[in-house]
Amino acid sequence: MTATPVVDVRGLSKRFGALLAVDDVSFTILRGEVFGLLGPNGSGKTTAIRMLCGLMTPSAGSASVAGADVAREPDAVKARIGYMSQAFGLYRDLTVNENLAFYGGVYELGARRPERAAWARQAMRLTEFGDRLAGVLSGGQRQRLALACAMIHAPRVVFLDEPTAGVDPAARRLFWTILRERAAEGVTMIVTTHYMDEAERFDRLVFLSRGRVKAQGTPAEVKRQFGEGMSLEDIFVSLQEHEA
Repeated sequence: MTATPVVDVRGLSKRFGALLAVDDVSFTILRGEVFGLLGPNGSGKTTAIRMLCGLMTPSAGSASVAGADVAREPDAVKARIGYMSQAFGLYRDLTVNENLAFYGGVYELGARRPERAAWARQAMRLTEFGDRLAGVLSGGQRQRLALACAMIHAPRVVFLDEPTAGVDPAARRLFWTILRERAAEGVTMIVTTHYMDEAERFDRLVFLSRGRVKAQGTPAEVKRQFGEGMSLEDIFVSLQEHEA
């Protein structure tokens, strides 16, 4: 029996006047997958993510995320997802513990807040940094804190926009270890990245260009779709040149 997708996108489109930013995009994502949404700047990734997060209404097509329709139930979508942006959006003058407490309040965790904060510190390898100001953390530690705050309410789906941009290779490896651990617990991770070595780690991925799906599948399947000997880096560069 085929598993029910946790994200189901069918013919999704978004038009801004004469610009068709997302054009008839379809794909599914299963529970516990680490899924890549890739493409050059201007390919439609950001617009697609905003629709999937319930922040923007589609012009056509449909999408459901964690059992909620993005057009009809945007508030339900927002309650069931986590979002980690590329820009560090935490409070630098608050400690790790204070940031976690703040986000626990935002998500109205109530009596669950201490338990979830303890889980977040342990899961993100932050137990020894609880009293440290966020502003003095290393880049990798800040990224892990951002993920902790995005997941403190136990979302079923997490969107990560360029999560390892600007951090060193060791921090990137640790971050990916943590992503895999969370996926093994059944959380679906949807990631954008410009690091094509990281893209090889995805279970499956979609390449967008000019708003349309150019290829989708496992990294090996996507490379075969573009031709013998093509790497994901080759594909990304080719699409980037096409967008220019």
